[in-house]
Amino acid sequence: MQLPEQARRTLATRFSRQHKRWFVERGQTGASWPLVLSLGRPVEQDLTADPVRMGEWVRAWEGFTPLPPAVQIEWAWRQWPRLGRQRLPERLLLMSAAGVAEMALGADSGRWGRACERADRLLAAWPVLTGHTVLGRVFDMLADSDDADFDRLLALLAWVDVNPASGLYLRQLPVPGLDTKWVGSRSGFVADLLRALWQLDAGAADGTDLSAMLGLRRAEARVRMRLLCPLLRQQVGGLEDLELPVLQLAALRIAPRSVLIVENLETGLALPDMPGVVVVMKLGAAVRLMAQLPWAQTAHCLYWGDIDTFGFEILNRARSVLPHVRSLLMDADTLLAYRHLCVREPAQVQVLRLPWLTPEEHAVFDGLRGDRWGERLRLEQERIPWQAVTDQLMGSVAADLLA
Repeated sequence: MQLPEQARRTLATRFSRQHKRWFVERGQTGASWPLVLSLGRPVEQDLTADPVRMGEWVRAWEGFTPLPPAVQIEWAWRQWPRLGRQRLPERLLLMSAAGVAEMALGADSGRWGRACERADRLLAAWPVLTGHTVLGRVFDMLADSDDADFDRLLALLAWVDVNPASGLYLRQLPVPGLDTKWVGSRSGFVADLLRALWQLDAGAADGTDLSAMLGLRRAEARVRMRLLCPLLRQQVGGLEDLELPVLQLAALRIAPRSVLIVENLETGLALPDMPGVVVVMKLGAAVRLMAQLPWAQTAHCLYWGDIDTFGFEILNRARSVLPHVRSLLMDADTLLAYRHLCVREPAQVQVLRLPWLTPEEHAVFDGLRGDRWGERLRLEQERIPWQAVTDQLMGSVAADLLA
């Protein structure tokens, strides 16, 4: 025997699990409606055993008014030998998802209506979205965005639909209020809607890159580099610290003997002059850009990053485009020598295998993931005493010069 509050909780669970499917199917004929919720089928012994509870149950449903428009209570007359004819609530009939929302969510049911109204505007402009699963994926956005945000989304979709290959930068688009931050925080559902509108495969190249899907021009990735060798600096007009679009950096007519890739900017800025050496700084997960620098392909390459799981993940990326790159100061001996300087890595890489690591490097990576030397241990590269760093670097560079 479900009381109204129990029925609300039951329907709230049902709505949470199924509302996105209902949203996609909205307006379609099917077997989902009416949704029937049994309120209980007591027998005569229930009434005689606990008449107070039975009376509270009946009165609760008699007083459950006003009912949402799409909700009905079905009552049934029961004839019992000793108690005679009794009118009891039997089941709820919910004629639509809107009825479930109103019954289950109360004041929060406006989210459903708001999402429906906005979906109707989308479908009026792009009927191809009718019945598309993307509607379920963007339900929360449709339900929770403010009016200005939703209008901006419609304006963006409409403009890009007419101009699919504008070649403009994002900020050049004639959509009021549009900027990089707005698109970045909403890139998932913008991409989802565009894939649905243009029937793109999410696995295709043009179905994964939002800027490409929008037909936009992007600022070229930039790389920061220092030339630690005085002779190399002479070849570029005496410049030492450069940050350039990667293709411009690739065009430099230099031939460094060694290329050092460091994870952190400050580390690269602190390095002393070294003959034949350039240092590339702060690429992080974008380290694969090194593949576009032809002079790096012919140089001795070293990678020095933090001894943590992300440091090894970046090393793995670097070696995928520079197979000859060697790691520096990322071994177990270095970690243990400066164990007292370690901190805790906030989060760890979740992958279990990094195929481009050497067995020795992978052993350290596995040890970090398995907390072999301490919980989520991390040795940041700048914490290593600088004299030990420069001694190691000078030794590696000298070995490269002799190679």
